[in-house]
Parts: sequence; structure tokens; C-alpha cells
Amino acid sequence: MKTRDMTVGRPLGLLITFALPMMAGNICQQLYTLVDAAFVGRGAGTLALAAVGAADWFNWVILGIIWGYTQGFSVLISQFFGAGEMQDVKRAVGLSVTLTMVISTLLVVISQVLIHPVLTLLETPLNIYDQAVLYLRICFAALPILGAYNVQAAILRAVGDSRSPLYAMIIASVINIVLDALFVMIFRWGIAGAAMATVIAQGASAVYCFIVIRKIPAIRFEKDDLKWRPEMGGRLLKLGTPLAAQNAVIGIGGMVLQRVINPYESDFIAGYTATNKLYGLMEMAAVSFGGALGAYTGQNFGAQKMDRVKKGVRAGALLSLLTSLIIMGALLILGRPILSLFVDPAEAQIEYVLDVGQRYLNIMLYALPSLYLLYVYRSALQGMGDTVMPMISGLVEFLMRVGVALTLPALLGADGVFIAEISAWIGAAILLLITYYLRIAKYAHRRIA
Repeated sequence: MKTRDMTVGRPLGLLITFALPMMAGNICQQLYTLVDAAFVGRGAGTLALAAVGAADWFNWVILGIIWGYTQGFSVLISQFFGAGEMQDVKRAVGLSVTLTMVISTLLVVISQVLIHPVLTLLETPLNIYDQAVLYLRICFAALPILGAYNVQAAILRAVGDSRSPLYAMIIASVINIVLDALFVMIFRWGIAGAAMATVIAQGASAVYCFIVIRKIPAIRFEKDDLKWRPEMGGRLLKLGTPLAAQNAVIGIGGMVLQRVINPYESDFIAGYTATNKLYGLMEMAAVSFGGALGAYTGQNFGAQKMDRVKKGVRAGALLSLLTSLIIMGALLILGRPILSLFVDPAEAQIEYVLDVGQRYLNIMLYALPSLYLLYVYRSALQGMGDTVMPMISGLVEFLMRVGVALTLPALLGADGVFIAEISAWIGAAILLLITYYLRIAKYAHRRIA
């Protein structure tokens, strides 16, 4: 429960030690996501699993807006911290909490109103429609809880504490798994039970992060820090809004992809959903390295140490590529046994569902290095205060995902749908890589050892 100055020390060592707790936390988060899917698939059936899949991208759009804002807010906090401007750190922390709560509350209303129009527009199959609605109703009602956890976790990481969010995720994972077993397998509440288990677990993680923040003087905000300050609020929103828009655009592209998939039978959707749940496990190290690099870059950019920024990004890219290759090899071997955990073995179409999931998984694995580099260069740009180009990269993802999804299936069948996802990664990664090196050249005059 302490802050960490990342403007001194070996970049590679800092990134590894900072990323490892984040990775462990992401494993915990993905664990309870996977457990949710496994309990739903085995305890409530293939139709319930397909309903979760049909709701996933719309859910991701709304959650992505919150994630984007909290990521953007953390950039300014990390820059103030790196520059040693501690009064501004507290003010940025307090106002970030206020803005997140306001945005989350507004999104509760907006998302609830949009559930039926969106699911109808996506042509969600009638046999899973009602379950998808129920799942989203519960998840969206709890958006302020999710916002509370995300903004506090982002604040802690911005000042170098990646361990406390890990402990919060461990607590959440244990609670979620226990409640999943109770609500889904014993009480037989189905998809609603899985959603409620997740909400309660997120609430516990938010409470834990709040307790930690109150114990750290550098970020322990007071009532006065929660007040609106136009200049500070403008800077936070300027950083957060592009990232929120980026995530929303990416999510809308995913919804178009879901619209292409929904006319397929529910067994196909179930196999696709099973792999998408595993996708979170595939990208967890990328998210962790990206989070570490964002905090590292933000602090060193704030301290005007551009040589350290470059060294850190090089180290992050190398770590990411090596990790993606290891994950690729492991899941090419173990992918199908893991996918089988999400499907009731008594289901008549189990082999078809697994075939769909494995085909989609293999296609994603071959492009996994591009996803990892995407996170590296996007996080580096965000740490330097550039949230506009990451937003544009989200637009590139949208165009690639939608363009391929609407054209290739006519030529390649289901493989065209699967290729749409990796094309989005590759297009965005290329844009971000080029932009990063242009930005580094621009800031070359700010070199400080």
C-alpha cells in the first residue's frame, strides 16, 4: 500500500515488477469471468451462454466508456505525481472520483433505455432475447459500483501501486466464485444469478480500494478536493473523453460484428461466446503491460525524462512480444480442453460448439502479437498525454472490423467473421506504432537523463 516513483530505476525491472501484480489481478478478473461463463453454460445451458454472448458487445460499449474516462483521468494524475506536484495530485484524484460517479449515473439511465432498441437492432434471436435483456438490466443498474472500482484502481496505479488493485481482484474473485456456485448451481437463478454475483464482487473490490486510498496521504482526497474546478475538470475531460469515445467506437464495431453473427444458430453463437470469454485470458498480459507502461510513461513524461520513456517502451514491446508467443503456443495445445469447460457435456451439439470455438481461437492466436503491440503503443501515447490518436485507432478498429465482417463472410463463410477481429488489431497496431515514433521525434528536445 505505497506509491512508487517510476522516474528512477531500470525501466525493464520497473515494468516487470509493476506489471506482475496487475497480471495477477487480471488473471483473477478473468477467472471470475470464465467461472461466470462456465457456471452459466453448465448450470443454465447453452441458450443462457449464448444470451450472455449476445449481450457482451453492448455491455462492453457502456463499460468501455467508464474505463476510457478513468484511464484518461489517471494520465493527468500520473503526470502530476511524476512532476512532484502533490497538491494537484489530490485535486485531480478528488475530481476524477466526482466525474466518474456523475458519468456512471448518467450511463445507468441511458443504457437502460437503450437495451430493447439495441438488442432488436442486433436481431438477437428470440430464444435468447429475454435472458439477454435480464442480464443487461442487472449489469447496467450497477454501473456506479463498477465506476467506483475502476477510478480508484486507476488512481492507485497512476501513483505506482499495482498491488492493491490485485488484492481487490482476489477478494472479488473469491466472492464471485462462491456466489456463482450458490446463485447459479444451488438456487438455480440462471443468468440473473451470475450477473448478481459479479455485481456484489465488484462492490467488494470498490470498498477495498477506498479503504486503501484513505491510508495513502499522497492521494487521500478530502471533501474540498471533490469540488468542481473548471480548469482541472477541463483537463481531465480532455484526456478522458477521447479514450471513452475510442472504447465506444470499438464496441460499436463489435456490435456490428455481433449483428452479423446473430442470424447464425444459437450453437454457433455459444461456441463464438466461449472463445470470446477465453479472449480475455489471452489479452490479460497485454492489458497488464499496457497499464504498467501507461503509468511509467506518464510519470517520466511529467518529469520530462524522454530517454527513459523510449527505453521503457522498447522494454515493454519486447516483453509483450515474448509473452504473446508463449500464450499462443500454450493455447494452440490447450485451447479445446479449456473451451470444453464452458459447455455442458450432455448437450447434443457439444462437438459442433467446440469446433466453432476452436476455429475462432486458432485464427486469433496467430495474430496475437499484433494485439500485444497495440496495447504497448496505445498506452505509451496515452502516458504522454496523447489520447486523440488512440481514439483514432479505435475508429480504425471499427472500420476494419465492420468492413471485413460485412464483406468476407460472403467469400469465406464463418472464417470471414473470425478474421474481422484480427484485422482490427493489425490496422490499429500499425497506426499506433507509426504515431508513437513520430511523437518521440517531436519530443526529442526534451531529453533528460
